[in-house]
Amino acid sequence: MQLEQQLQHAQCASPFNQLGPRFDSAKSILSLTAWVPHALSIKAVDLKTGLEIGELKQVNGTHLFTGDFKAQAAPLAYSLHITNADTHYEIVDPYQFKEQAYHAVHFVDHSAQNVYKQLGAQLVSLDVGLAQPIKATRFAVFAPNASAVSLIGDFNFWDGSCLPMQKTDFGYWVLVVPGIRPGAKYKYQIKDAAGNSLPHKADPVGFSAEQYPSHTSVVYDHNAYQWQDSDWIKHAQKDKYRTPMSIYEIHLGSWKRPDRDSNETYLSYRDLVKELIPYIKDMGYTHLELLPVSEFPFDGSWGYQPVGLFSPTSRFGSPDDFKYFVDQCHQNGIGVIIDWVPAHFPEDGHGLARFDGTHVYEYEDPRKGWHPDWNSCIYDFGKDTVRQFLVANALFWIDKFHIDGLRVDAVASMLYLDYSREDGEWIPNVDGGNHNYEAISLLQWMNREVYEKFPHAMTIAEESTSFPKVSRPLFDGGLGFGFKWNMGWMHDSLHYISKDPSYRRYHHNEITFSMVYAFDENFVLPISHDEVVHGKGSLLRKMPGDEWQQAANLRAYAAFMYGHPGKKLNFMGNEIGQAAEWNHDSSVNWHLLEFEKHKGIQSLYRDLNGLYAKYPALYELDSSHAGFEWIDHGNAEQSILSFLRKSDGQQQKIYCITNFTPVPRDNFLLGVQDEGTYQLLMNTDDKKYWGSGYKVVKKMTSKAKSWNGQPAAISINLPPLASLFIIFKG
Repeated sequence: MQLEQQLQHAQCASPFNQLGPRFDSAKSILSLTAWVPHALSIKAVDLKTGLEIGELKQVNGTHLFTGDFKAQAAPLAYSLHITNADTHYEIVDPYQFKEQAYHAVHFVDHSAQNVYKQLGAQLVSLDVGLAQPIKATRFAVFAPNASAVSLIGDFNFWDGSCLPMQKTDFGYWVLVVPGIRPGAKYKYQIKDAAGNSLPHKADPVGFSAEQYPSHTSVVYDHNAYQWQDSDWIKHAQKDKYRTPMSIYEIHLGSWKRPDRDSNETYLSYRDLVKELIPYIKDMGYTHLELLPVSEFPFDGSWGYQPVGLFSPTSRFGSPDDFKYFVDQCHQNGIGVIIDWVPAHFPEDGHGLARFDGTHVYEYEDPRKGWHPDWNSCIYDFGKDTVRQFLVANALFWIDKFHIDGLRVDAVASMLYLDYSREDGEWIPNVDGGNHNYEAISLLQWMNREVYEKFPHAMTIAEESTSFPKVSRPLFDGGLGFGFKWNMGWMHDSLHYISKDPSYRRYHHNEITFSMVYAFDENFVLPISHDEVVHGKGSLLRKMPGDEWQQAANLRAYAAFMYGHPGKKLNFMGNEIGQAAEWNHDSSVNWHLLEFEKHKGIQSLYRDLNGLYAKYPALYELDSSHAGFEWIDHGNAEQSILSFLRKSDGQQQKIYCITNFTPVPRDNFLLGVQDEGTYQLLMNTDDKKYWGSGYKVVKKMTSKAKSWNGQPAAISINLPPLASLFIIFKG
């Protein structure tokens, strides 16, 4: 195919070999070749001297222009002055910057971070010896099996014949285009190996993106925002295992909606700074956990079907707006965790699926590459470029957006080759087993990179099986996560609390069993969005009994959770006793706070967070046997549970006791370790929480009476369906 035809049909894979400057020093001849659709005439001008080099001649009536000029040396850089039927304009010819374009991929495989430092749309200054560097954007995209790739955007009327990209030996396509600045919209036009056109693709490493219907990538300057959270970053380096962590999980689009007279669908990132941050501070949560914020096309996926892993969703504002949100959280003492989804991605045409006509990012065999639960593609965890892409993305959010933690979604689906598959629907590993060794090593690498490069950050696994050592270090054969969601505790305790109190005696082992393995991992106790959606009902509606008993059960259960070893996570709405299950198209039912019941539940969560943060016994040894001791786990008949939480060196001791029945127990004896004075710290039956106000003394003195295997005992009145925290004062 002739050069003109290749360029006309966007089939040129090596434009640097055809276009741009050629200098023959022996003959002192400078040859220039340019491809400019719709141009009528083109003149070349030396950018250093401002002198005209000469006029290029049109080749056979096509858009190809060439010229040979006498010159003593090649110009440092030149521009093209173009006249078409409508206007006259000037561009700096991108095809004179071959070396600068190739620089994008020289070291991309040396470090995972190079993926977001070299690929995508990188703002660069071309220092070619002129008085001022040339401002440009360098584009680089991985499409190893494409026959041609063109850069298209609002700067060339989305015409794929204008800016063909150069294919490198590594499978990356590159081009540097002067004059393209932040805010420019772009995509890639890709031809498969047979020359067939594919759907226009968004940049896999795009830093900003538009919503439906365009889904375009947007050039963005990561250096423009000036962070003000250095004090927080220093603070965040504290030992997270020995500090309080009460996480408020939130879906940004449905926490609160704009006023009815607003034209906006959602609160923006900056709106959330004004409304959400004061709420989090007032309620005493230490961290926010955001459902996925990577760009995603379908609202109903809640972000769990991401298409732009390197772009914060533009539903709520710009990347700078999101940085401002995180920055303000940090300045107000709030950590930010995001849900990260490396397990799978959707098939949307502008995304990663069959990116260059082949399976660039996903496993080719559907027995490994297709997820039956979510109708989505599974990343090829064994392919070096994919592994680097995913690890880079984990680092990117911590590096560029100062995220404090990654909660990694659907880890179990990555670990097991037979996850949600029947016999014959999966491929065993080399040892004939069901573990995905490639995914396991990827997760280990990701955790190693995160903790080595950003020791103030953390990773949290949502892993629903008994896979060993998820949150144990790599040198111990673990996956290297900092924490793991305790799905067993969540399942068992919710199943228990949903039972009528008269039947709980037959399920007592469900509420105690979590302590058998409580220290096998570094656990987070989650009551997450997954438990209050899809017909599961709200947390309040899981509780049995009449209106009062439902609220009392919720309060007792919440306090039991805060007493139990493990960091805490609650989904939005739990803290006000929302009656309706979560609806992503709506909002938390804030109007319920007009009623005393819901105000009382909210007050309890506020006080629980305050109590939890104040007393080290409740958090300091969350991951150690030394911080917990049963007082009585065998009282199934009365459905009463009691245990002791201790701080380091037993300097502080707090007794947690829960009555899981609506029957009050007067003069109930609780075994204690020390003789002396004890003080009531919290009673979930207090009237301020919409409890019954059953009489409970605030101070008590132990008796030298052996009870519950302890040398002393205190006598207390246990209110109905209530949890009490009691501290030894000495």
